[in-house]
Amino acid sequence: MRLETKLGLFNGLSKILLVVLGVLLIPPIVQRVAVVHTDQRLREKRREVLSLIARDGLATFLREEHDEAYADYNILKQEYIAITPLGPAESKLEFPAERFFEEPRQVDKAVEDFRILSYVAPLRTTKGEATPRRYRLEIGSSLGTVELLTNTLRALALWVLVAGAVLTVFTDAAFAHYLLRPLRELITRKLRGIRQPGEFSFERLHTDTTDFRRLDDSLSALMRQLQASFEKEREFMSNVSHELLTPTSILQSRFENMLQDPTLPETHAQQIVESQRTLYRLRNTVRTLLLIANIENEQYLRDASVSLTQTVHDVAEELDDRRQQREITRHIDLAPDYVVPRANATLLHTLLRNLLSNALKYNHEGGEVRVLGRPQPGGYVLRVEDDGPGIAPDNLPLLFDRFRRFHATGPKAPEGYGLGLPIAKTIASFHGAVLRAESEVGVGTAFVLEFTA
Repeated sequence: MRLETKLGLFNGLSKILLVVLGVLLIPPIVQRVAVVHTDQRLREKRREVLSLIARDGLATFLREEHDEAYADYNILKQEYIAITPLGPAESKLEFPAERFFEEPRQVDKAVEDFRILSYVAPLRTTKGEATPRRYRLEIGSSLGTVELLTNTLRALALWVLVAGAVLTVFTDAAFAHYLLRPLRELITRKLRGIRQPGEFSFERLHTDTTDFRRLDDSLSALMRQLQASFEKEREFMSNVSHELLTPTSILQSRFENMLQDPTLPETHAQQIVESQRTLYRLRNTVRTLLLIANIENEQYLRDASVSLTQTVHDVAEELDDRRQQREITRHIDLAPDYVVPRANATLLHTLLRNLLSNALKYNHEGGEVRVLGRPQPGGYVLRVEDDGPGIAPDNLPLLFDRFRRFHATGPKAPEGYGLGLPIAKTIASFHGAVLRAESEVGVGTAFVLEFTA
């Protein structure tokens, strides 16, 4: 998964968690805020009432029919004010100066729940009254009003939270996209599709982020070192291969001349024949190394369109004698055919010959070799499968290293120099293809060749 996608998912999940926490925490918080707001409003109304009483006296509020009590409700029965005198017994009791509570009260013929502020204070009926009398002042606000305020604040808070979360998700994604643009450019323009250091672009990355700049400079320095090492290795291998071909050819001619001598003892002749076999293996190794060097130096043309079906059948016919000797069955199914554009027919023939030869060489008696080809999005996949002993998982990453052999050795072991698969890998890379191996011990091995359109 891409780093930008991971950052986007993290931001999205964190915002979802924030919304969930908001849904859980906002209602009680809003409820508390609404209650505090209602209590504050009740205190303000109490101060207004006490201010009016101090200015005009309590007599202006008292109803004549009740003489010493006063009560008033607004038209919607959402608020009320009540002033009640305390009796002689109650006047001697100590009351809290201010108390909030919730209690149902009858308003006309209906019962309403109110949030009530109860306040006990000495009040004068008239301005000139010498001794004030203690009264209970109650100011109530309907809980329906509190609930309406709570719902309004809750809905507003949740909408703001959701809108803020959605907005920050998009802004975070846009910022992450902008911030990671140099890294994305580094991957797509410099690293993707690079098969060898020579294909790396050393053009500096345009960024003002110090970390990306250092990463780009470090990759360029590393690629320069790798490119220099590759060039030295290619040059060395090419020079050594050229230099070894001449003396091996001379030795081969001398051995042939010595064998034509009629006075040569038979024991000496046998030793010369064994030396010729060793020299033959040496010449094959040198020629193989020279072939790899020439391919890596792109000294071969890619000016033909090669049919995979035709090439596979040609290789299969060449190896048919070996297949029949070991009673191995063959199954070829390339449907539809794939024509490799800009290819070298000789090199592709060598590539497929190495793969099929290995499938026959390391198969068991009476086994089967399968060559399957199928199109895939953006290219074509060719599989060469066998029923051999398989390859251990630890050996698969080293399978295409030169001079490595992981199969059994001994008198009956198949001959090989550990260069067949490296040649196949080099030819595949030369044609822009990918060669990889899949294997299961005791089941068999499959070499997968992926061509891109």
